[in-house]
Amino acid sequence: MSLTTLVKSIQDIMRKDVGVDGDAQRISQMVWLIFLKIFDDREQEWQVTVPGYKSPLPASFRWSSWARNPEGMTGEELITFVNNDLFPALKRLATAAGVSDHGRVVGSVFGDAYNYMKSGTLLRQVINTIEEDVDFNKSGDRHLFNDIYEKILADLQSAGNAGEYYTPRAVTQFMVDMLDPRLGQTILDPACGTGGFLTCAIEYLGAQVKTAADRLRLQDSIRGGEKKPLPHMLAITNMMLHGIDVPTHIRHDNTLSRPLKDYGPSDRLDLIITNPPFGGMEEDGIENNFPRKYQTRETADLFMALIMHLLKPGTGKAAVVLPDGFLFGEGVKTTLKRELLEEFNLHTIVRLPKGVFSPYTSIATNILFFEKGGPTREVWFFEHPYPEGYKSYSRSKPLTIAEFDLEKGWWGGAERRGRQTTEQAWKVTASELVERNYNLDCKNPHEVKVTHRAPEELMAEYQQIVRQLEAAQQALKAELLACLGGKA
Repeated sequence: MSLTTLVKSIQDIMRKDVGVDGDAQRISQMVWLIFLKIFDDREQEWQVTVPGYKSPLPASFRWSSWARNPEGMTGEELITFVNNDLFPALKRLATAAGVSDHGRVVGSVFGDAYNYMKSGTLLRQVINTIEEDVDFNKSGDRHLFNDIYEKILADLQSAGNAGEYYTPRAVTQFMVDMLDPRLGQTILDPACGTGGFLTCAIEYLGAQVKTAADRLRLQDSIRGGEKKPLPHMLAITNMMLHGIDVPTHIRHDNTLSRPLKDYGPSDRLDLIITNPPFGGMEEDGIENNFPRKYQTRETADLFMALIMHLLKPGTGKAAVVLPDGFLFGEGVKTTLKRELLEEFNLHTIVRLPKGVFSPYTSIATNILFFEKGGPTREVWFFEHPYPEGYKSYSRSKPLTIAEFDLEKGWWGGAERRGRQTTEQAWKVTASELVERNYNLDCKNPHEVKVTHRAPEELMAEYQQIVRQLEAAQQALKAELLACLGGKA
């Protein structure tokens, strides 16, 4: 069965169920079922490859026990089992004493999960479709899930719910490429959504993983946080299919809820890469977790304060997507930008054109690249151009990673040497930015020279064109009359 057919057939079954209302619920339902299928397939592998592995799930709650048999539980019996037995047992794993790391991962996924389906007969049909068509222990089918994941995410975007945690793949890949992570470095996305940045980092580090010990180092280095249940469930699933078997560092909580003063030296990180939610407001009280100078309810500003605090002094690096409003904003934003210039090396700002995040927002965005250890001497700006013939991006014409070859060719390698001013690139000194009261909204000084002619000259040219048009019309009329034998 093809990918499109598989996902469509599952969703078509769910549409018949009176308990499932809308795309978001259908997607959530499909994801927890696929997660349990994946976890069961991986457990079969771990029982062979992990010495002494013991499932955290009682035998009756493993997918292979209650779901695998196509003639197994169905109807009211199945719904009663899922609602009254399976879900309560899986939710308890999040807080029960003595639970293994594998069990805590399952518990975190099901903490806010819900079975929306009311018909056990239709639920059995969905389970059988998943069971029959996908085996996640086959490398080909694991690769298929990446496509299923993209299809689920696309459907979620269509449902209008993904804008706040979706970043185009080309942007995530470019940011990871420029940070150039090394095996053993700790990598955090504090607002990880469905895990796009982290899976890009895992793929980038894959060539550096040579041994089982390397795999464990990689697993321990990947960190994330996401407060909403559905994207968190997708992130956990995505991590497992990218070789992070026990993604206990992908936390289901609001990263901003921990007081800044509680982070110590052991919490400092090598790399932070993120697209924090912008344009939103945090709930009352969250701002009290931050020193007074940072206190605001604007989400992106609080995340910037957290990112700057968490980077390792001297070596920590970050790449962060932020809207234009951060560049020219005042108040807490001015405080953050002053500290960025004084205590960090804000070396590059890539200015993305409008439409990159369409249709979720038309706000123009930027990627800020900075290192902890300053002060900043100069900031290079790079204005990313539209491809020739484009006036904007769309779903059918998205931003592609190949477009970033322009930035990569100009970047100057790891040391950023030999950068040149071009039609897209220019630099501004830190002292100039201080004089601008830390307004980083610097426009491209390169201008296409346009020659404006005198109005009299333009009018004369217009009148000549009109006369030529009238003469052509008269000539055409004469030809038509001649063809008709001179009859008017």
